[in-house]
Amino acid sequence: MDAVQFGAHPPAERVLVHLSDTHLLAGDARLGDRFDTVDGLERALEAVRATGIRPDAIVFTGDLTDLGEPDAYRALRERVEPFAASLGAPLVWVAGNHDERPAMREGLFDAIGSQEPITGVWDLRGLRLIALDTTVPGWHHGDLDDDQLDWLRAELAEPAPLGTLLALHHPPLPSHVPLFDILELRGQDRFAAVIAGTDVRGILAGHLHYGMSGMFAGVPVSVAAATCYTMNLQRPANRVNGMDAGQSFQLVHVYRDTITHTVVPVASADTVEYFSDAWTARMATLTPEERLEQFSRKR
Repeated sequence: MDAVQFGAHPPAERVLVHLSDTHLLAGDARLGDRFDTVDGLERALEAVRATGIRPDAIVFTGDLTDLGEPDAYRALRERVEPFAASLGAPLVWVAGNHDERPAMREGLFDAIGSQEPITGVWDLRGLRLIALDTTVPGWHHGDLDDDQLDWLRAELAEPAPLGTLLALHHPPLPSHVPLFDILELRGQDRFAAVIAGTDVRGILAGHLHYGMSGMFAGVPVSVAAATCYTMNLQRPANRVNGMDAGQSFQLVHVYRDTITHTVVPVASADTVEYFSDAWTARMATLTPEERLEQFSRKR
């Protein structure tokens, strides 16, 4: 049913789905002979569909494949493109440190392979989404060279009606896990100088395999966990390792005055059925005072 407003905020003006770190392998091989990355992706897509949302874009923030194999990009495309088309949503592919630019260009965009950064700009009915490429060929840390920063500066020179979201792989945030501190985005001061004072309202990232949020240059940063495997943070920082649990994606709701990032677990569990379309429709017929009486009072 159509969105209704019971509180202070009207329904979101745009909604995005944010997934990350699929790490597909050619031949649907298991990652580390253990993690079924195809199953993780397919379960995540099923969970997205179950929300009933028809998003304005579906964003994958990097490490789309584990080894940059052409067959892995083709397998990813064959699974995700029809899904996105069924929801009428554009796909935004962001390169990660495990990706290979030439194979990614050929496999996902039918373009000629090259080592040029893979970037893009989408106008989502007034919300601007910019994909950046923080990969450094041959290395796992991230960086943004001067040419890409100059390009970003030029794109941001004119504000968008609903502002701008940036999507990149390496989050411009510290991590308490030592390994990820080593593999962080470098040159963050230069990046901050470019986005300072612009209409950038949020940054979407991946890379860490666990969800995290923070602030960078006055801009909120939201890191989506992986669909393949996540990090077991119930350990001392120097003993954090991967586990086949906790996979999730995020729903990004863009309101006029704020943006929310909702973590959606990819899990199956019994659910208590209380709220429904019928309940919402009935509540919508009541006055605010009647709703308050029906629902807000402690029993």
